[in-house]
Amino acid sequence: MIKKFLEGLYPLTKLYFAISLIISAFLIPNDFYGYVLVIVCGILASFYGKGSAYFKRVFISLFLLTLVIFAAQSTLFASNEIVAKIGIFTIYKAGLLKAVKITSKLWAIVASVTLLTLITSIKDFTVALEKKGINPKFAFILLLTFQIIPEMGKQAGVILDSQRSRGVETEGNIFVRTRALLPVFVPLVLSSILNTEERAITLEARGFSIGEKRTILNDIKETKNDKIMKIMLAIFIVLCIVWRVVWVISK
Repeated sequence: MIKKFLEGLYPLTKLYFAISLIISAFLIPNDFYGYVLVIVCGILASFYGKGSAYFKRVFISLFLLTLVIFAAQSTLFASNEIVAKIGIFTIYKAGLLKAVKITSKLWAIVASVTLLTLITSIKDFTVALEKKGINPKFAFILLLTFQIIPEMGKQAGVILDSQRSRGVETEGNIFVRTRALLPVFVPLVLSSILNTEERAITLEARGFSIGEKRTILNDIKETKNDKIMKIMLAIFIVLCIVWRVVWVISK
């Protein structure tokens, strides 16, 4: 039921949903709320069958940065309350709480954006932007930006396989892998340039720069569920604001 409801949402409604989650992370006066959002977004991604990809992206993006922030804040932000001493390092409570506050918001932002990219088709998203009046050229650049890394990843995999079939050693220690980069990097750059030229020719052949109003082959439209979701998001943001105001007054 939840999966069907989410899948039927308009791309811009999903964008509003992600933005609302990010705004709530800055409104709700709870330092652990951002971590809760990471779990909530993970559950929603799981309904799409994207749970493993979601947690992998979030973890890879933030794990090292989180460790650095905690190490820097908890040891350098001195206070009277000491949590623990590890060798020559002293972990202060104020610095630890500061690190939690910073990383909580950071994780909320990355989790919301990651969920948006996983549950939203980039093609549908660009179509929705065009229907809102965004310049088609800007929409295409946005589409190309999101597609370029996955496309280059696939192309790199194909080149690696072809190099292995020719006897080029690509597996082993760091020196072997580094030496194998050049036979992969040069064909990858050249193929990317050729693909760019082919796309430009294709766009011109389809009258992309003709200046006339374009027709959409696979049109998408907002539904009743989108209106329901927008109302729910508006109520959610209002409740977050009320919570924040009450918290400020009670302090």
